[in-house]
Amino acid sequence: MISGAFDHLCSWDNLLLAWRNAARGKRGSGSVARFEYRAEEHLASLQDQMRSGTYRPAPYVHFHITDPKPRKISAARFRDRVVHHALCNVIEPRFERLFIAHSYANRKGKGTHRAIDRLQELARCHRYVLRADVVQHFASVDHAILLEILRRQIPEADVMALVETIVASGRGVLDDQYDYVPFPGDDLLAILRPRGLPIGNLSSQFWSNCYLHPLDEFVRRELGCRAYLRYVDDFALFGDDKRELWAWKEAVIARLARLRLVIHETRAQVLPVTAGIPWLGFVVYPTHRLVKGRNVRHAQRTLRARLAAYHAGLISFGELDASFRGWIAHVSHGDTWRLREQVFNTLPICHAAHHRAVAERAAGGGLPRPLP
Repeated sequence: MISGAFDHLCSWDNLLLAWRNAARGKRGSGSVARFEYRAEEHLASLQDQMRSGTYRPAPYVHFHITDPKPRKISAARFRDRVVHHALCNVIEPRFERLFIAHSYANRKGKGTHRAIDRLQELARCHRYVLRADVVQHFASVDHAILLEILRRQIPEADVMALVETIVASGRGVLDDQYDYVPFPGDDLLAILRPRGLPIGNLSSQFWSNCYLHPLDEFVRRELGCRAYLRYVDDFALFGDDKRELWAWKEAVIARLARLRLVIHETRAQVLPVTAGIPWLGFVVYPTHRLVKGRNVRHAQRTLRARLAAYHAGLISFGELDASFRGWIAHVSHGDTWRLREQVFNTLPICHAAHHRAVAERAAGGGLPRPLP
């Protein structure tokens, strides 16, 4: 018998909403356009497969990025992303009611800049900070533990069956990114435990918050640390007693072991907030914020490449302007007036070179008409 939640999940209205959400900002993509061309047929097929229990995700498409750090991205096919959205539309509100106010990322109104604002607020109220992050977080997520956490809020067997199918599709995709860590009680088969959430999935980002929610509850309720926040696997605890923060570090390490996770211990130090806190691309002080040097260098390379593409006639001025404005909007959340001035002084824009390149390409048949 189909549960009410699963019936809503597979409903035409929910699938339409899921398709629109999955396609938002990506309609120029070939896979999205192909799906949209026969959208009703594709959605009806997905609906039939989910209702009959025959839905199976397609293999992931893998690629690597190097900036700001090396990562393996595993992209689901567009039809599967529609299913992820349909599922999250139904189950996300259940977990959203449980999440603490100051866990950020992949939540409405709780993006990067809100997390930076909150960190600085806490830095202004406390003397010391313990900032830590999880080693190989997405690659380390244990499927058995994740499913146990999810079952507490998903009693419907048919909804959980779909969840299990999607979780299982990520098994092994990040094995080459995972370094096995033994935990107390492990036997020789522990290394074979299914693990890993594909980076890039909407469901993976949501389930990451579910997976680390027990840590949030532990820090807030059992340790009694109210000055705490988390952004994905980066988190910070604030206080005025250094010894207490060092003790909390050991307690957090022990609690994360239950989730089969470890932190970068050498980087997790108790420091005065006045020393600056590395956080989401910025170094945050109680009085100001600076952009991390690595992020500045990455931005310079990216903007320089976009400028070269404009001068070569490969992109329009509007596309170039969008890139510049996006970077300005991000770094304007720090004290970066001089930085912006310095970066733009090294990136001269030559409209004449652009129009000359466009004309040459058009003459050679590369473009039918000049870009605006």
